[in-house]
Amino acid sequence: MMKNVYKAHILYTKDKNRFEVLENGYIAVDDNGCVTGVATDLASLDCEGAEVTDYGDRLLIPAMNDLHVHAPQYRNQGIAMDLELLPWLQNYTFPEEMKYADLGYAERMYRRFVHDLWRFGTMRSCVFATIHTDSTRLLTHLFQESGMGALVGKVGMNRNCPEGLSEEVEQMVQGYETLIKEYASSRSPLVRPIITPRFIPSCTSEMLRACGRLAAKYQLPVQSHLSENKDEIAWVAELEPESTCYGDAYDRYGLFGQTPTVMAHCVWPGKEERELMKRRGVMVAHCPTSNLNLASGLAPIRTFIEEGISVGLGSDISGGHDLSIFRMMVYAIQVSKMYYQQHRDKPFLTLSEAFWLATKSAGRFFGRVGSFEPGYEFDALVIDDSDLNHDNYSLLHRLERFIYLGDDRQIEHRFCRGKEIAEPKTA
Repeated sequence: MMKNVYKAHILYTKDKNRFEVLENGYIAVDDNGCVTGVATDLASLDCEGAEVTDYGDRLLIPAMNDLHVHAPQYRNQGIAMDLELLPWLQNYTFPEEMKYADLGYAERMYRRFVHDLWRFGTMRSCVFATIHTDSTRLLTHLFQESGMGALVGKVGMNRNCPEGLSEEVEQMVQGYETLIKEYASSRSPLVRPIITPRFIPSCTSEMLRACGRLAAKYQLPVQSHLSENKDEIAWVAELEPESTCYGDAYDRYGLFGQTPTVMAHCVWPGKEERELMKRRGVMVAHCPTSNLNLASGLAPIRTFIEEGISVGLGSDISGGHDLSIFRMMVYAIQVSKMYYQQHRDKPFLTLSEAFWLATKSAGRFFGRVGSFEPGYEFDALVIDDSDLNHDNYSLLHRLERFIYLGDDRQIEHRFCRGKEIAEPKTA
């Protein structure tokens, strides 16, 4: 089988505690887009006759993964950051999402969104759309067209929301089954549906039960929100009085790890909820900017890691104000330092841990993604950090400076599953 070989300064994390650093290293990638080997000498990779793409003094790292982002909220980015969660939803988020009944508006906004994911080096994402089947289909198509990977969710909602964002359960099921028939086949496994009840307060028991049945019937992953805000948690307790905790409310409907599940935020999980998350294999999408912007609180990420609960990073546009997962690494470290001031037994995140959360840990939700170990899909970024004045810095310090100081202008090449991804069209 033919192989492509790339040479550069290679940095990645096999585990959370340290970087693998190969100065002037080589990565071999097969025709299926999977890594077959990584080494400091070409001879050991068994690639005789392969053409080598030499990126010189550039850094080669795994691409970014965004485990939680709301595509229809992209226009609201950086707006109404002085509100808490529930008034923010009612006054800003829901009115914006209603506009996605208009396919022309949806296409303009979704093209900008997909383009900017590419711009920031995010090659895989878990994406909320809206209740609208046609505009969700459009977003799914734009991801397919781009060559980037995505799990795209048509949102389920039928209570505690504006009439224009409420949908009958039967309509929701029909819309999902239409999208599943079109996009859940092997025709484009990089992009497929994900079952997406918005959160317990916006879904009746009938809606939640239908979502659970869809996930089980088609063996599709699930995404939603969990324990973000204390008022929200109290509301869930009123709406689902038979449940012992917020997570149990999802679990009773087959939406909590019965198929792969990612829950955003998880700021205030109790011991019972964390034990259920671990037992069910539920993954946390940590969205540090939302912790801060919506005054929700600081998520206990060190506790999750210590207890063996999987964690990745999410931008949570537009509760979060920044689409860059590199900057989410910085915010995650900073949030963990604030948490440490209140809980001195919970050490703050290191750079290698934050990088691992953004790459290999988050990548697990998409398969073998986020590392350069053999058998992993080659999702990668080539970074030219020469304009960051990196003279006499170690490779690790160069990467750290890029994470803290760099931006999309330093990303020269982007790969998803072995294919270089060209800039998506915005119009």
